[in-house]
Amino acid sequence: MVAHLVRLKLTLLRNGLKRSPWQLVGLIFGGLYALGILGFLVAGLIALRGAEAELAQTIIVLGGVAALIGWAILPIVLSAADLTLDPARFTTSAIPMPQLLTGLAIGGLLGIPGAATAIAALATVATWSQTVLSALGALLGASIAVFTCIVLSKVVTSATVSLSSSRKFKDASGIIAFIPLMLLGPIFFFVSQGLQDSAAFLPDFARILSWTPLGATWSVGGDLAAGNVGAAVVKLVVALATLALLTWAWKVLLARALVTPAYSGGSSKSSKKLGLFGVFPGTPTGAVAARALTYWFRDPRYGGSLVVIPLLAVLLVFQASQSGNFEILAILGPLTAFLMAWSISADISYDNTAFALHLSTGVSGRADRLGRAWACLILSAPVVVIFAVGPFFFTGSWEWLPMVLGLSTGVLLSGLGLSSVVSARYNVAVPLPGDSPFKKPPGNTAQTLLVQFAGMGVLLLLVIPEIALLIAQSVTGQVLFGWLALAVGAILGGVLFSVGVRLGGRWLDARGPEMLAQLGVNR
Repeated sequence: MVAHLVRLKLTLLRNGLKRSPWQLVGLIFGGLYALGILGFLVAGLIALRGAEAELAQTIIVLGGVAALIGWAILPIVLSAADLTLDPARFTTSAIPMPQLLTGLAIGGLLGIPGAATAIAALATVATWSQTVLSALGALLGASIAVFTCIVLSKVVTSATVSLSSSRKFKDASGIIAFIPLMLLGPIFFFVSQGLQDSAAFLPDFARILSWTPLGATWSVGGDLAAGNVGAAVVKLVVALATLALLTWAWKVLLARALVTPAYSGGSSKSSKKLGLFGVFPGTPTGAVAARALTYWFRDPRYGGSLVVIPLLAVLLVFQASQSGNFEILAILGPLTAFLMAWSISADISYDNTAFALHLSTGVSGRADRLGRAWACLILSAPVVVIFAVGPFFFTGSWEWLPMVLGLSTGVLLSGLGLSSVVSARYNVAVPLPGDSPFKKPPGNTAQTLLVQFAGMGVLLLLVIPEIALLIAQSVTGQVLFGWLALAVGAILGGVLFSVGVRLGGRWLDARGPEMLAQLGVNR
């Protein structure tokens, strides 16, 4: 039965790659990325053989603890990453529990994370190969460590099965997983800085962790190499007890999941409360605005844009703090205005076939354009103002505040008007409803890139008056040009906003059925 489960895992992986060439491409790139990191780790562990025993022990224990914590966290963040052997699929199969546990555990090794962890753990044998006893102890500890990582991930997955079946949790976890990727630079900097500041403390910290279930299994080989046979035996007992306890917990949770699998259907909610529809005016424009604003809060494809904005501010502040040039923060307001305004340039594409509601109810194109722009403006205006004013608390150059506010206002209003036209004229390839907000679907890629770059160029032309006033203030130093830019940004931006809404509305009235037909093709 165990061999059958392993073959089933391999068959499912192979069939998945045959079904989608993009999965094969993703697996190849993921494998190459993991292979590069793995090669670096293995080379480093081999090089540690000639280092001081305390240094090697500290690095291996702390690295092993980090790996164990990672295996515990990733199943929560990436809840639907690997369901090829989902225990819920065995609810009607009379598989004995020992065989099922063994098969699922071995199946956890058949993948990039499991294989990479196993190879890196086995590389510690080379680190502690000074004697046969220490090499055997490192091999035993590495084997226990690998299965501890896998069983711990299964325990976490089984314990959070009700969460992983929730659509809201999947959407939120997908966005949360993107945050560390955006902040890799600051994270690496602070981690390396912290390691440098606490270098003297790390050996003691690793020594303490080596007596806990987190680090015991990783320190067996090091203790045997140092001649601490008694400590190695005790830690081996701790490691085995930890693996046994985790296996027992997994067995209990898995048995419960097989008897009462998680329900992933929709929950019944009261329809008495109208939500945002009760806040906005009872007009077509108000209804579209309420619907669009609801998407901003509930659709992760929109929510991803809201997450990127504050992360961008963090990155700019970090860059300014490293270079000592806080003047760069002045671009935060106009840049945020552009990103928020351009985010609705594909709003009909995000609607997909739900756009049929706008056509079947007879909503005018102008009401559709104005409602969507209104919803985006409600969210973006306060953020743009905060990010336009905030940098001057760092720089103190308050004479540039009117200019930055004027440029930000012009970019935001002009960009919303332009987006209202672009989204009514062109469909672009976007993630489908329910997909990850960071998934790039196949489609009209060339047209998408052309529309995006052409739209950015047109927006640059629309804000030329504000840019000209910016250059004038830079050359003359006169604050008057900044106040003129504030007025021009508000007035000209408002005019362009109105023109864009009207023109986009006319195009939408003329091309509504064609847009819906194209949306069906993009599925």
